[in-house]
Amino acid sequence: MHRNFIDAPPLVVEDDRVEAARLAALERFDIMDTPREEGFDRIARLICNIFDVPIAIVSMIDGHRQWYKAYEGLHHREAARDQTFCRHTIKDLLPTIVPDALNDARFANNPHVTGEPHIRFYAGVPLRTGDGHAIGTVCAIGREPRPFGKREVAILSDLAQMAMDELELRRLVTVDSLTGVLSRRAFQEQGGYAVALAQRHKHHLGCIVLDLDHFKLVNDRHGHAAGDKVLATVTAACRQHLRSTDLFGRLGGEEFAVLVAHTGLRGVAEVAEKLRAAIEQAVISVSGVRLGVTASFGIARLDPGLADLDALLANADDALYQAKAAGRNRCVVWRKANLVSAGFRRGG
Repeated sequence: MHRNFIDAPPLVVEDDRVEAARLAALERFDIMDTPREEGFDRIARLICNIFDVPIAIVSMIDGHRQWYKAYEGLHHREAARDQTFCRHTIKDLLPTIVPDALNDARFANNPHVTGEPHIRFYAGVPLRTGDGHAIGTVCAIGREPRPFGKREVAILSDLAQMAMDELELRRLVTVDSLTGVLSRRAFQEQGGYAVALAQRHKHHLGCIVLDLDHFKLVNDRHGHAAGDKVLATVTAACRQHLRSTDLFGRLGGEEFAVLVAHTGLRGVAEVAEKLRAAIEQAVISVSGVRLGVTASFGIARLDPGLADLDALLANADDALYQAKAAGRNRCVVWRKANLVSAGFRRGG
């Protein structure tokens, strides 16, 4: 009897499981694409001064890129993951020391060695979470070969721990520093309590998830400072149409969520439309250039079958996806059987 290999379930590679857990750990810190912060910048400066190197990085590494939370001596803020030295550091979970990249087969032909920034020396230490995941690195980089002994590795490891301490402290902050709304962590904690309360007392609770349309183009064309101004202006415009009892949080990047209690689904959809119009009408000027932005909205209510906040957000996210697919700048309500337009459409 021959085994049917075509119908056999695919094997899950252990490396895939490890990487999925690592990315989940990174996501918990909600750090990617956030503005520069002095605590991390100070660590980068210390690396340059202590080791007398021209380049220092405090980086996070997601599925496809290395992104610099802090950096000295570079002109760009990210690099493709497959071209980085640091991918070896997070894979091995140990310090990686490269005294001379030209004499190391792993890196001799790397474009960052043969071209800008012409790396010859690299020392990197992983940023390890309390449960052992390497979410990024701190590294010292030079353009000349050099040794790097145990004492230097110990110092760089201490600086890596300082960076992790900064990350942990950042997670404890309840307010997003850029927009003034709840941080992701605080929104999840307070939102979980709001869901439990609504379930216990059987009152209405609606969820709105919104995502700015084509926000990456704003950063690419006008810079991250312009993007930060857009986010701050948009959230300020939205808050004018929300009650003090509504929970308004930043889930990450340009995605936000609102929990509206004691309001039926139609009322929540009307709130979403007010927010959509406020964003579309917001006046944002950067260096004399007026930027116009729009947002797409997904709306869901807390149905009896939903277990928790994550399930409610998932339904709202599904509706948001449909709003994006339908042309953006609109609100869509989630239904059990299908997704329907909330009846609001402005542009596309």
